[in-house]
Amino acid sequence: MPTFPLTLVVITHNEADHIARCLDSVPFAAEKLVIDSGSDDATVAIARAHGARVIHQDWLGFGPQRNFATMQCGHDWILALDADEHLTPELVVELQQRLPGLMAGEAPAVWLRRSTIYMGRPMRWYRPAVGERLARLYHRDRARWSDARVHESLRFDGAAPTLRAPFNHLNNPTLAHKQLKVLRYAELKCRDWLDQGRPVRMWQTPLVFVLAFLKDYVFRLAMFDGWRGFMIAHTAASYAIYKRMRYYEMVNHRRSVADATEVLHQHRLDR
Repeated sequence: MPTFPLTLVVITHNEADHIARCLDSVPFAAEKLVIDSGSDDATVAIARAHGARVIHQDWLGFGPQRNFATMQCGHDWILALDADEHLTPELVVELQQRLPGLMAGEAPAVWLRRSTIYMGRPMRWYRPAVGERLARLYHRDRARWSDARVHESLRFDGAAPTLRAPFNHLNNPTLAHKQLKVLRYAELKCRDWLDQGRPVRMWQTPLVFVLAFLKDYVFRLAMFDGWRGFMIAHTAASYAIYKRMRYYEMVNHRRSVADATEVLHQHRLDR
């Protein structure tokens, strides 16, 4: 298969179960780059065996880690995937057809659509899991990742085209994985709020769970995905309320920041 002057970049930490499928799904990338933050499983060996150049970088937070990765790429055009994501054959064909024109143009980035596989099956109705638009293909001189520790986004000016075929996201192998991820993401988000000096608004908390649940379950159509949709909506609402309670604790009991860092590190949830 012909290659294009494009770098596939993946940030990893203990992704041995996923990294090969991710790397192999992009056969047209002239370079495959993995930025690893200290995996102690077989991630690095597998990545190298599947054609990737691996660079170690201690964890900086999602946004800064992605910006570091951008600077290490050998090509200006970059495709950013998470290790638990992979291109579908349909998207590979579409990219092969569209990349020459895109790379010759002035677009800063390209929107891709993501399809989520949850509990072993694709979601069919829940809107954020069916064709969610994410800017993942970009020119590094025309776009930059936000510096957020979590929930980072690609920032750019100007119009960006959207491709039709999706890529797949294997979302959290089990509910146990999801709950651990909630703890990690909430901690990172609360650290951002702490740095920003965000006011504590605990008076909102009684409404947050209900509104967040209704938003996903009703307005984003999770209810049509059966019990899986209920679980997604409930988890999202629980995350929304937990991070507000955790932020209250951080502000009013500053020692808890260091204490939580220690216990999260023990359970490898601090990166």
